[in-house]
Amino acid sequence: MRSTCTPTTQARPEIVVLLCDADIKRKRETNTWNHLDGRPFSKEERALVLSATRVEFEEIQEQFKRYREYRRTVDEAPDALERFLAPFMERLAEKKLGNAVELMNEEERAELDHLLGLIVEPVRPFAPYAL
Repeated sequence: MRSTCTPTTQARPEIVVLLCDADIKRKRETNTWNHLDGRPFSKEERALVLSATRVEFEEIQEQFKRYREYRRTVDEAPDALERFLAPFMERLAEKKLGNAVELMNEEERAELDHLLGLIVEPVRPFAPYAL
């Protein structure tokens, strides 16, 4: 007899979120999984985790990949800002940021704002589907 169920082709967000919040070190004494804040999984959460498919695990990898890329971008922002400003500063006798901004067009000012935002904003913690 053939199954009428078709395999899931998209990750179920509720499972991805739950797995991203899991302390994957199984507690031997209780034989349970816990949330990162220490709360044990409920029976429903355990059932969801056990139903996770390869698609959900691949989505988790993609979520972490995007977060690592975000962190790399944030970490490299000071150097990127320096490289961005260098051509403007070369053209100035008085090398001040305000003077450099006067040389920029609207698109360049937007890029400057973006780079400054990466530097001054606190780093966001990992959260699935945030990036």
